[in-house]
Amino acid sequence: MDIKKIIEDIVAKLKSDEALQKQFLSDPAGALKKLTGIDIPTDQIDSVVAGVKAKLTSDNVGDVVKGLGNLFKK
Repeated sequence: MDIKKIIEDIVAKLKSDEALQKQFLSDPAGALKKLTGIDIPTDQIDSVVAGVKAKLTSDNVGDVVKGLGNLFKK
């Protein structure tokens, strides 16, 4: 199972669907099962959830930094 690919796919789907974002925040395991269509093993679910949260956070930080950079351009 390619966890990195799964995380990237999940992040893309979460970014495009606000209802799924809310479900992910309230029930990450259920949201992951709905998004992937597979039942991720319990020993891997925490890693996937952490990876998705980290990716979402890093992407948002990157967008903010890009926006700040544009403030100083003429």
